[in-house]
Amino acid sequence: MKRNPSPLRARIALVCAAVLLLFTIPGQAQPQPLLTRHVRDEVANGRAQFIGQLPATQTLRFDIVLPLRDRAGLQSFNQEVQDPASHSYHQFLTPQEFTARFGPTQEDWDALVAFAKASGFEIINGTREERDLRLTGTVANIEKAFHVTLGNYRDLTEDRTFFAVDREPTVDLPFQLWHITGLDNDSRPHPLYVKKSDYAKAHGIDPDKVVSHATTGSGPSASFLGSDMRAAYYGGTALTGSGQNLALFEFAGTDLADLTTYYKNVGQTEPYTPTLISTGGFGTSCVDSGSSACDDTEQTLDMTQAMGMAPGSKMLYMYVCGDVLASGSGSISDTACISAMVSTASAPLSKQISCSWGWTPADPSTLDPYFEQMASQGQNFFAASGDSSAWSASNEAWPADDANIVSVGGTDLTTSSAAGPWKSETAWADSGGGNSPDSIAIPSWQTPVDGCSGCSKTLRNGPDVSANANFTFYVCADQTTCTANDYGGTSFAAPMWAGYLALANQQAAANGESIGFINPIIYPAAEGSSYSTDFHDITSGSCGKFSAATGFDLCTGWGSPNTTGIINLLAAGSATPSFTLSASPSSVTVTQGSSGTSTISVTDVGGFSGSVTLAASGLPSGVTATFGTNPTTGTSVLTLTASATATTGTSTVTIMGTSGSLTATTSVALTVNSATTPAFSVSASPTSVTVTQGTSGTSTITVTSTGGFSSATTLSASGLPSGVTATFSTNPVTPPANGSATSTLTLTASASATVGTATVTITGTSGSTSHSTTISLTVNASSGTPNFTLSLSPSSFTVDDGGSKSTTLTVTSVNGFHSAVTLSVNEFPTDVSATASANPVTPPANGSVKVTLTWSATRRAPTGTTTIELIGTSGSLTNEIPVTITVAP
Repeated sequence: MKRNPSPLRARIALVCAAVLLLFTIPGQAQPQPLLTRHVRDEVANGRAQFIGQLPATQTLRFDIVLPLRDRAGLQSFNQEVQDPASHSYHQFLTPQEFTARFGPTQEDWDALVAFAKASGFEIINGTREERDLRLTGTVANIEKAFHVTLGNYRDLTEDRTFFAVDREPTVDLPFQLWHITGLDNDSRPHPLYVKKSDYAKAHGIDPDKVVSHATTGSGPSASFLGSDMRAAYYGGTALTGSGQNLALFEFAGTDLADLTTYYKNVGQTEPYTPTLISTGGFGTSCVDSGSSACDDTEQTLDMTQAMGMAPGSKMLYMYVCGDVLASGSGSISDTACISAMVSTASAPLSKQISCSWGWTPADPSTLDPYFEQMASQGQNFFAASGDSSAWSASNEAWPADDANIVSVGGTDLTTSSAAGPWKSETAWADSGGGNSPDSIAIPSWQTPVDGCSGCSKTLRNGPDVSANANFTFYVCADQTTCTANDYGGTSFAAPMWAGYLALANQQAAANGESIGFINPIIYPAAEGSSYSTDFHDITSGSCGKFSAATGFDLCTGWGSPNTTGIINLLAAGSATPSFTLSASPSSVTVTQGSSGTSTISVTDVGGFSGSVTLAASGLPSGVTATFGTNPTTGTSVLTLTASATATTGTSTVTIMGTSGSLTATTSVALTVNSATTPAFSVSASPTSVTVTQGTSGTSTITVTSTGGFSSATTLSASGLPSGVTATFSTNPVTPPANGSATSTLTLTASASATVGTATVTITGTSGSTSHSTTISLTVNASSGTPNFTLSLSPSSFTVDDGGSKSTTLTVTSVNGFHSAVTLSVNEFPTDVSATASANPVTPPANGSVKVTLTWSATRRAPTGTTTIELIGTSGSLTNEIPVTITVAP
């Protein structure tokens, strides 16, 4: 409805407003623009369809944020506070000291409050220390105060509408504002976890095959608990996070009963009851029922991971600044949370903060002054890097690509045992990472990242660090049955790192210090000689178009925490007395009836001077372990002796050191080889293959190692009937010692191949040694009407809106078919099209021809999955196959 006051009423209103402002804001000049952007790109460029204005009486929740008084001075201070040569090194500020030095004046705050009241807004709360005034107001009053029009618009990619301002706001104040939060609801915040069944559906795989290895946690069904992550990444007992506060940034509340259920089900004692803090008037409860159902999966898993890593922490504070529902709808105020976190108005300051949500602000620089304040106050903000692989314009990264936070990626972790030490780790397939989609400049501490494939030299790269994110966790949420090995995501990794930093801050606090922003510390250290001491370098696996590699990479950053290495690096000389263990070499190979050695070293930390008793566990049957010096204060030679009947293969031997209540671990990879002469065998499955002239059949050839054999073996086929050829998918093949390797044998019969049964001999040759097996091959004569078949690879795929995907179609002749085949589909999904490299196509008689089909989706294509039919027509012959297309945002 159009709202136009009568000319008389308008003149009276303007006169009253002028008189009021005359008394409240002397010397007012032209309306002041704000220092950040508020208009959405699709609104500014006219692509979003305008539907109509918001009702004048509708009430909105919003925040007004004041700018820093001296931001340049703050940025200079942050450089000094991280510089060991500066007098300001680690002289972090309290919120009160920060406000006095860099915050707004009391006069500016008072003027803002007066402006809000004069504009007819209701004040929820807010302090000068937070610089954030949280308010409610009608649409009419908001439009008048900020000189904007609030309208409804149709979303470009989803079947929904959103409201937004039509122009940049201005205010009748003698100074500029930093930002107004809540002038649109275009961004749909989402928690950064993934359910295994959803992941499997999106990738067209069986949910049971998503995790390819056995899980090794101590929770139900061998799922990982927060305590397992502590054992894997810290592995000690001295540090628990004592005296440290943890904080979580959440866009919805929680039901603390779910946290209690988690601890009860796994037989652990809940350390304490977290404190829930409402910011901006948002509720802190979350119940999964009714029309306003809320999902607290994210909030609960955040608590279990942070508290599991730091079980002795003083308190966990959950800051709630949204009412996001399970459906994804709801309102948020990121400045309400972040402003409360840098202040002591609501709770004591937390030095380690985790955020596992993603959203898209109109201006990605909105929170930077608060992030910079955190650096000056010794706080760290850990942001999950996302669960959709490589960052892009359609796969947003924010806030994980901000230059003032620690971006946390995902890995796939295996431990040596339940509640045991770290064993191995690869990149998690969906870990978010890449170059900043928000064009955030590369920070000085990240320049350069040598040898990083895909890294930008001008834009922020991420993630910085990583931790386990695979579908291997135990989760309780929504007042329902708990799940094991069903959820994953970088949502788990970010609170782990926050908890881990609490251990480091405990160690630093023992010397009256705090750590500060960790990225300027860990980057130069990781490029030095201590890298392997500080981090587990993740060198295998991939995430979309990026791969893990030695050193820094765009899937895992520098890697995951290596026990106390990063703690000692960050706490730098303020360590609580403890020790670490290391093994050199870390892998030992022996033959049955022999032995091997590794030197175990005890490294003192923080003035530790005790003796350490060593013990070995995880030994395979028939292997014994002895230590040269035990207990020891320095080094001890570990001797691993394998009997003549010791179990062959590779296993992880865990070395534990104990000194009073302190423990530390390291591991040795032990391989026991058979004492027999290295050899191999060849087998086929199936051992009989039947084909028709013009077709092919397959058999899997397996080369099995015995006696430690691990050499390349070349495969060949003999005894083939006339017109039959043999090919191997892999040739030569190299089995691992005492393991096996396979190659697929394809036997292809031409249209004129000799009919009958023949014995085909498959021979494996390695040097002067050869072994063979046989396959019974039957070739039948072709018969029947000429026809053709269609085969598409892949037949199920995902195409991004605005992107394309190439597939390969194979048209195969049957019974001598040799005619043109015309390709078509029954229908295309909306705004999806396809092109063929050739159409029509003609396969050779009893042969095949390949065609490249390229599928494209416009930026307007609706997201979702559709199955269509791909049709081939030749005269009266018609064949079709299903094609499943998923359009992703």
